[in-house]
Amino acid sequence: MKLAAIGFLNLKRVFRVRSNIFYILLVPFVMVLMLGLMFGGDQQQRLGVVEGGSGELSQRLVDELGSGGYVDVVRLPDAETMRVSVERGELHGGIVIPDDYDEAVSEEGGADVRFVAREGDTNALDLSASVRSTVRDEAATLRAAAFVAEESGGSFEESLAAVDEASGTGIAVDVRTTGDSLFPPGVGSFDLSAPPLLLLYTFLTALTTASALVGTRQRGISQRMYATPTPVRTILLGELAGRLLIALTQALVIMLGTALVFGVDWGDPLGATAVLLLFSLAGGGAALLLGGLARTEAGAGSTALMLGLGAGVLGGTAIPLDSFGEGMRQVAHLTPHAWGYDAFAALVRHGAGVGEILPQLGVLAGFAAVLMTAGLLAMRRAVLR
Repeated sequence: MKLAAIGFLNLKRVFRVRSNIFYILLVPFVMVLMLGLMFGGDQQQRLGVVEGGSGELSQRLVDELGSGGYVDVVRLPDAETMRVSVERGELHGGIVIPDDYDEAVSEEGGADVRFVAREGDTNALDLSASVRSTVRDEAATLRAAAFVAEESGGSFEESLAAVDEASGTGIAVDVRTTGDSLFPPGVGSFDLSAPPLLLLYTFLTALTTASALVGTRQRGISQRMYATPTPVRTILLGELAGRLLIALTQALVIMLGTALVFGVDWGDPLGATAVLLLFSLAGGGAALLLGGLARTEAGAGSTALMLGLGAGVLGGTAIPLDSFGEGMRQVAHLTPHAWGYDAFAALVRHGAGVGEILPQLGVLAGFAAVLMTAGLLAMRRAVLR
């Protein structure tokens, strides 16, 4: 009973500080949103279209631009409105189709289509390549139709229909993918950004509570508890339970929140729960170890920030672990973050079950056992000092 009381008291103390509510509840979601939008590969590129005329050929070009599902076509009334939207970042780019487009491509053999993009916008580079490819293919089809019309003496419309029908035949390309895809189809950008940030913030939040452990000793609270009929093991296990509750609260806020707000699929519930629990135990043990070794609250706080961010970056929570070289990957796996990253990658990206991540769970259990044992010993020494 006393053990649970000490644990829940630690959790209450964290949320009594209003700034902690901001950092625990809001900041992780903002980071998931930002990274998901920045690095998500399944985003549509927004293309503004100013269509001068209302002919069938200009409409055909617009339909082709949006046919692949990659480009979201937004019709705009004039070029100035499009330019302003591009400058504000509301659009990734825009094209202006001239008023005489239909007449120019059917009678004169070509027309100028202007593409507008904001300088320095990396998304505009991908959009530009897509637009150029579509316009080039359409231009080749229209030139072929004009050639057929000239040679046969028929109308351009009939020749274009014949070219469209004939373009369906040709060389068939059989595409096969070998090996495992790093980012399989159907995995969204938020599915990729949420797990690493969960690992980063869970460990960091648990580690920063080490300063509260130092403060408890400095104010004599630990000594007064020890002076009561409370065994030292109950005090130590209660402090560990508090660290675990804090880490689990942070992790569950991110996991459940991203599932509800961003639709993140965390995979097999049993596997995700196991990773979450073992990683939280490792974070709680690390906090206990730091709290037992640190002499001042300020020193514990600054060290927690440095170690939490450093281990997170090294473990692949800031820069994707998949982009590391072989040597750096081996170094990264000296942290629990890298093993948690691998486990969540298997669960979220490839639909693995708990049985397929047993190696990662075993290593995380080892990290948790070592850190908790070292933390309890360090705290016992600090309380009895």
